[in-house]
Amino acid sequence: MPEIISLNQISKTYERKIALSSLSFSVNKGESIALIGPSGAGKTTLLNIMASILTPDEGEIFIDGSPLSDFKDQRKRAKKIGVIRQQFDLVGELPVIHNVLAGRLSDWGVFKSLLSFLIPQDKQYAVKALERVGLMDKLYDRTSILSGGEQQRVALARLLVQNPEIILADEPVASLDPARAEDILDLLANIAVEEKQTLMASLHSVEYAKKYFDRIIALKNGEIFFDLPAASVTDAHIASLYKLKEQA
Repeated sequence: MPEIISLNQISKTYERKIALSSLSFSVNKGESIALIGPSGAGKTTLLNIMASILTPDEGEIFIDGSPLSDFKDQRKRAKKIGVIRQQFDLVGELPVIHNVLAGRLSDWGVFKSLLSFLIPQDKQYAVKALERVGLMDKLYDRTSILSGGEQQRVALARLLVQNPEIILADEPVASLDPARAEDILDLLANIAVEEKQTLMASLHSVEYAKKYFDRIIALKNGEIFFDLPAASVTDAHIASLYKLKEQA
C-alpha cells in the first residue's frame, strides 16, 4: 500500500522536558496503529502535532507526500484528518443530529452552516451515520442525556459524516467501562476498514491494542521503544516497556 503519513525527526520540548525526541516513522494507507506507552511517553503530544493542534520544535510531517503545513486551511485538513477524543468534543445542549452534522462543516459555506442550526441540512448523512453506529432512535435527543458510550458513538457518527482519510483517536475509550470500550473499538476498527481509512489511536490497554490493531508503536520517554506487528508483541516487550527505573 502507498505511504500516507511520514514523520521525519519530530521533536517537542515543554519547559525543558522532552516530550518527543527525533521521532521518525511512516504509515501506509489503510493501516491501523495503536500507540501505547507509560503516561507522559508522548502519545497525546504526537497525535496533537499530527492533527496540527501543536507545532513541533523540529522535524516535518508529510501527508500524502505534502508537508502538513500545506493543510492549514481547515476545510482542506478536514478532508484528510479527523480527530476523536476521550472527551467526545460534543455540544451537550444540542440535539444529536446537530453534533453529527458538524462533520459536514468543512463542506458547507457560512450561510448553510448557520441555517443548519435552525433546519438541519443534509439530514440524510446524519441518518445514515447514526444507523451505522446503532443510534438512529436518538436523532433528536439532547446529546447531554446520552450515556458515555452513546456519546462516543455520536462522535463516531460525526467522523463518518466527515469521512477523512486519516483518523487520529486520542484515548477514545479511556472514560468508558470495559464492555463499552470494546464495543467502541470494534466499531471504530470496522469503520476504518470499510471506509479504507488509516487509523492511529493512543490506548492505555495493551490488550485492546493487540486485539483491534495491526501494528503497535510503543513510546517511552518521547522515543520509539518498539514498532512491531501486533501479533509479534510479546509479554517481554510489554514488561520492558512499563518497567520502572530502579530506585537508587
